[in-house]
Amino acid sequence: MKMMSSDLVENFLGEFATSLEHSLLEVLPDAHGMEEQVIEAMRYGLFAGGKRLRPFLVMMTSGLFSVEEENAIRVGAAIECLHTYSLIHDDLPAMDDDDIRRGKPSVHKKFDEATAVLAGDALLTLSFEILADVKTHSDPEIRCELIATLSRAVGALGMVGGQMIDLKSENQSLIESEINRMQQMKTGALIVFSCEAGAILAGVRGERRDVLKHYGRDIGLAFQIADDLLDTERSSLDIGKTAGKDVHAGKATLVALVGAKDARVKADRLIKQAIESLDIFDDKANILRSLATFVVSRNY
Repeated sequence: MKMMSSDLVENFLGEFATSLEHSLLEVLPDAHGMEEQVIEAMRYGLFAGGKRLRPFLVMMTSGLFSVEEENAIRVGAAIECLHTYSLIHDDLPAMDDDDIRRGKPSVHKKFDEATAVLAGDALLTLSFEILADVKTHSDPEIRCELIATLSRAVGALGMVGGQMIDLKSENQSLIESEINRMQQMKTGALIVFSCEAGAILAGVRGERRDVLKHYGRDIGLAFQIADDLLDTERSSLDIGKTAGKDVHAGKATLVALVGAKDARVKADRLIKQAIESLDIFDDKANILRSLATFVVSRNY
């Protein structure tokens, strides 16, 4: 099974990110009056850059089941809207309080805090509007399953709950299993949905769908470990946000608990598991295997 270099994976991501922009422009609402500022803030957040990793995962897993590209790209656009909402709110002073996102002023600095809250709210609700549209899939049961599965992934027992744990655990001592659970909720749950979405669109259940969920869990946790390593080892210019903030805020991370060396060993082990789990798909999953390696080798 052929593995691609990190540079090649990065090129694939860059090409996909460019192609996704057209779909994002299509789903954004037009301004007709005094609501224009919130729509401009939504646009600013969505087009501030980023890897577009989550929608790319939707496209790659959908390809395993020959899902129509238009269906997959719309689900990817919905996820990117929701992910951007989470970043806008995460940067707010009441949350992680960061003035920089993707190398540019955060939405609340470019506009104001109230506009940032509303822009995040609007992007969150837009994501479900996209999934509910018949253009996303002709089968209403599949659209409902997409909505229900995403809701669980980002609600109180998923991303939002993980963010709450993250805030509550500052300057507290968590054990490794507690850190893993927090990160699987805060970061991993949306990545798992992104991997599972292709199977949902194809109406696939059973082993192949479970494999993609396990793959998503492994790369999701490895992705967060890599992020925490970047926070301690790279500059703000490199990572596009304020470096060293996690240490300063006393965040509970695996890097803080076991050190950079052991955290990197764990991330590598997770990636090995993720790659091995894809054996059921043979060579069709080679890009996903290479992407898993990129998750921990990236420098931004």
